[in-house]
Amino acid sequence: MAWTTATTPVERDFASNRMLQSLTALCLGVWTWAAIDPVSRSDWLLENLLIFAGAGLLVVIYRTRPISDAAHVFVAAFWILHVIGSHYTYSEVPLGRWLQDALEMDRNHYDRVVHFAFGLLLTYPVRELLMRTTGMRGGVSLFLAFAVMVASSETYELIEWIVASIVSPEDAIAFLGTQGDVFDAQKDTGLAMLGTLVALAGIAAIERR
Repeated sequence: MAWTTATTPVERDFASNRMLQSLTALCLGVWTWAAIDPVSRSDWLLENLLIFAGAGLLVVIYRTRPISDAAHVFVAAFWILHVIGSHYTYSEVPLGRWLQDALEMDRNHYDRVVHFAFGLLLTYPVRELLMRTTGMRGGVSLFLAFAVMVASSETYELIEWIVASIVSPEDAIAFLGTQGDVFDAQKDTGLAMLGTLVALAGIAAIERR
């Protein structure tokens, strides 16, 4: 099966799509590893609410309006980054700790990296889905993708706060990952917006060629 992108036709044929099968196996493997003895089981459960919701959404999208191989690669990359964060809790991810020590930073910035990656990696799939659903192209689809991504980032911050407060108040600090930063939510949203702008600039430049 040929490699597909946002501008090529996509068929629902999981049985012969080796790329999608490989990505699914990789994501399930990483998720299984992360589920085994996480640093905080309660935080892992909270973080996986997003994983379960995302997996269900992907299944629905694949059955109704499938997206391309390229889009699935971006989704899988973000999935893996988030799953790693869920295993260690975002404030304890070893890579972030290493960077914190190496660069003498005041906090573990792995969560910042993932929020930036949210915008950078998921903008392409979201924009493609909008194109396939509405038929929009060009600047209109780029702007709408920007609006959806920014709204999604802010909505996630609100949901994160509500879920942490209701489901597990005692683990809210670990789940929210503020690490003492009172402007954590604003910075997270800003980085997601920056990642979205970088992705849209790249998409626009490629399509202009």
